[in-house]
Amino acid sequence: MIKSEKEYNALLERIEELLSNPDHIENPESKRYLELNILSDLVADYEERHYAIQPPSLAESIRLRMQERGLSQKALAEFLGVSSSRISEYLNGKSEPTLQIAREISRKLDIDASIVLGV
Repeated sequence: MIKSEKEYNALLERIEELLSNPDHIENPESKRYLELNILSDLVADYEERHYAIQPPSLAESIRLRMQERGLSQKALAEFLGVSSSRISEYLNGKSEPTLQIAREISRKLDIDASIVLGV
């Protein structure tokens, strides 16, 4: 287990050294292959504890889909069958969609239900 940022940085440097030789990556019989895998697992565990990536919020997800699909708030409102002001409330975190609208957001915008429902 990595106990400090200093240890973490030292292991990152060692991993970089090991990655510079393809044999350490491709040859399971190499001792350095095993070392690389163990160090990578330790670093991954440390990063999960200290640099965990949070799932996006509903507002962030909706904004992303709007941008990807070139939708304005008005166009999104029409697409989902709600008012523009309701979309504004979702985007500003002032209200949550009803279950019916949450299903529509998930289905029509292809946003994971756990994000839409905040689970």
